[in-house]
Amino acid sequence: METLDKVDLQILRTLQENARLTTKELASRVSLSSTPVFERLKRLESNGYIKKYIAVLDAEKLNQGFIVFCNVKMSRLSREIAQSFAEIIRGIPEVTECYNISGSFDYLLKIHAPNMKYYQEFVLNVLGTIENLGSLESTFVMDEIKHEYGINV
Repeated sequence: METLDKVDLQILRTLQENARLTTKELASRVSLSSTPVFERLKRLESNGYIKKYIAVLDAEKLNQGFIVFCNVKMSRLSREIAQSFAEIIRGIPEVTECYNISGSFDYLLKIHAPNMKYYQEFVLNVLGTIENLGSLESTFVMDEIKHEYGINV
C-alpha cells in the first residue's frame, strides 16, 4: 500500500475544506509550487484517494430537509438478492446513503424527502415494492447536531 507523506495529507485536508481552490491557490496553502502540487493531485486522484469533487447543497432550501434513517430487514438473503437490492437502491434518488450492516437489520438507508406524507408514499410505492424486503424501521431526524463531510486525515 502506498504511503502518503505530510504534504499529501495537507493537500487532502485543504481540499476537504474547499475543493474549488485552483492549483496555484492550493500550492500556496501547502507551501509548494504549482507543478508538484498538480502532479500530487493527479496521483491522489488516479490512486483513488480523491473519488470526486462535489458541491454540498442545502437540503432545506431544496425542500429535501426531511431526513429519515431507515433500517431494512430482508425476508431472506442470498448473494443474488443482495446484488438485486443494491442495484435497486442505487437507482432510487431519495436514498442518498446505503450501508450493509450487522445486527438485527441488513441495511441502513439515509433518505431525503420533502415531508412525512411524501415519505409515507415513498415507503408504500417504492420501498414496499422491493422483492424480499421483510420489514423496515424508520427513525426521523429532528435536529442535525453534527455533519462532517470530510474524514480525519
